[in-house]
Amino acid sequence: MPFPEEPRNTAEGAGAPAVELRRIDKRFGAVHANRDVSLAVAPGTIHGIVGENGAGKTTLMNVLYGFYRADRGEIRVAGRAVAIGGSQDAIAAGIGMVHQHFMLVDTFTVAENVILGVEGGALLASGTERARRELARLAREYALEVPPDALAGDLPVGLQQRVEILKALYRGAGVLILDEPTGALTPPEAGHLFRILRRLGAQGKTVILITHKLREIMAVTDRVSVMRQGRMVAHRDTAGTTIPELAELMVGRRVLLRVEKGPARPGRELLAVERLSVHDPRGAPRVRDVSFTVRAGEIVGIAGVAGNGQSELLEALAGLRPVSGGRILLAGEPVGSGRPGLRRRGLAHVPEDRRRMGLVMPFEARESAILGYHDDSRYRRAGLLDWAAVSRDTAGKMSAFDVRPAEPRRITAAFSGGNQQKLVLAREIERDPLVLLVGQPTRGVDVGAIEFIHRRLVAMRAAGKAILLVSAELDEIMGLSDRILVMYGGSIAGELPAGRATEQALGLLMAGAGTRRAARGAR
Repeated sequence: MPFPEEPRNTAEGAGAPAVELRRIDKRFGAVHANRDVSLAVAPGTIHGIVGENGAGKTTLMNVLYGFYRADRGEIRVAGRAVAIGGSQDAIAAGIGMVHQHFMLVDTFTVAENVILGVEGGALLASGTERARRELARLAREYALEVPPDALAGDLPVGLQQRVEILKALYRGAGVLILDEPTGALTPPEAGHLFRILRRLGAQGKTVILITHKLREIMAVTDRVSVMRQGRMVAHRDTAGTTIPELAELMVGRRVLLRVEKGPARPGRELLAVERLSVHDPRGAPRVRDVSFTVRAGEIVGIAGVAGNGQSELLEALAGLRPVSGGRILLAGEPVGSGRPGLRRRGLAHVPEDRRRMGLVMPFEARESAILGYHDDSRYRRAGLLDWAAVSRDTAGKMSAFDVRPAEPRRITAAFSGGNQQKLVLAREIERDPLVLLVGQPTRGVDVGAIEFIHRRLVAMRAAGKAILLVSAELDEIMGLSDRILVMYGGSIAGELPAGRATEQALGLLMAGAGTRRAARGAR
């Protein structure tokens, strides 16, 4: 079956595409990541690229940015063929890239990060002063205000992302690639990013946006291309397509875009939290006198703007943070201060940040697949790890959760973000826990995998498990939860049954409005 290529004008100059990729092919051993891919992006537009995890989107953009060299194919910029053998070649051609995981030096200031590698001479002070002037101009022109003397590591994620965009613009990028740019952003931060992207387009910059979030594609792009299994399978004007059509093109079948579940039948309390308080290492309160329960056969969701205590609460329940006050009961039994053996007692945890807390990137997938369970008898023989048994077990998990490629000995870092997430979920869910703590279960995951993950969580609920869900996606919270708690300032600001929850009601609570006012909005 032939796959579509973008119509193109090959002449140099104003009528040529800003970027054109012709028949790009790239392999990594047995993995055929890009298969004869062609793409043309018009200047001054925002062009989306969507596809399942492992479809080849990031690989294609890494070829364009010079991180990888294509095995075959041609790259043209403004109608002119260019040889891109590394990122310096891409930068020289006017291409910049903001990666999903930022590449900043945390102990450097914003200005120092921006000029790193392009200091402009031996005298650093003069280069820094030029950077300050240019940063001020870019901030005015593109609404990219960031304090130049702030340490990058002290900035929130949204401002760190602005620094990455400023780095690219400072180097003269006319084409800006953004890989999953909203994966760690709050909704207000994502909204501001979109305003920045529109302003960039209005000023003649070209933006290529890789994202799994089809609502974002519909909201901000002019045109969208769809990849599946390494191939380019469709191009659409955004105004002429729909989310269901894009989802079907991505996955190759119709995708259920809503959560289907029957009414909850809550049983006994499996998790009880009583007046729990948590302080950070500096002694600042992060969780304040929080109480709630989660019963067998229900999903309790926690909503809130990032930084309001949800992360600290989840980590405290998982035994990763010390508790300052209150107590936790698991299946009716108090959890001790040291909280040993939580996993043996039936508690599983999917952390919010899979790379920092859920996986070890240099490990093989089979090693990451048994983290925390490595002392299980099924993995041991004569007191040593039985790697053949570990490989068989990991292969089964990969098959059950559709982790691609299904290679237990592949390095964890070599999997796409969505497949890394499925590996973590497989490790925790396949243990059949009584209680599952799950943070951001579908962050960076494609629409087909989202459907799969939601079904697995609903199946656990139907099997009588208790699930505590933390998610930044209000649609996910409202679709999966039976009850919704909202955190603000480290406390529970209110609780709503899922049937009465609306974005307006939740938004009021997330903004710190009183329960009574939010409840009126739910009616």
